[in-house]
Amino acid sequence: MHIRYASAEDIERIQAIAHKTWPVAYGTILTSEQLEYMLALFYSTTNLINQITNDEERFILGIKNEKAVGFASFSVSQTETNTFHLNKLYVMPDVQGKSVGKDLLLYVEDAIRSEGAIALTLNVNRNNNAVFFYQKMGFETTHQEDIHIGNGYFMNDFVMKKSIG
Repeated sequence: MHIRYASAEDIERIQAIAHKTWPVAYGTILTSEQLEYMLALFYSTTNLINQITNDEERFILGIKNEKAVGFASFSVSQTETNTFHLNKLYVMPDVQGKSVGKDLLLYVEDAIRSEGAIALTLNVNRNNNAVFFYQKMGFETTHQEDIHIGNGYFMNDFVMKKSIG
């Protein structure tokens, strides 16, 4: 698999991965209405263009056999020094369990370590099976938080952290 930074030209690929993975990841956790609301909120073309072109988040894309199979995004933590936050990590269902998520995460860790980061944080839905993946990758739960995202919906997350320094 080849991993590279994504650009605005990759937005459709990112959206396609999100729309394939979210129903699998959240279909039994969220209502279909909340799932649709969150996909529209987080993966609208306008929102992604702003995130990518304003350097709010750095996106990476995993390519295997010329097909986008996963992506991740990360940014500088707004609350902790020398820390970055993993905002997104999604892998196409047909390649999950085949090291794509691990490779994307290790790429992020290498990138931020080269910038002096000593830790990486993330939020993950408390009922998402990805919690076990992150634990296996060395993350520990620091606390829980419920984030209101509008329309009466909340993200009910664990906040996890990994030392990488």
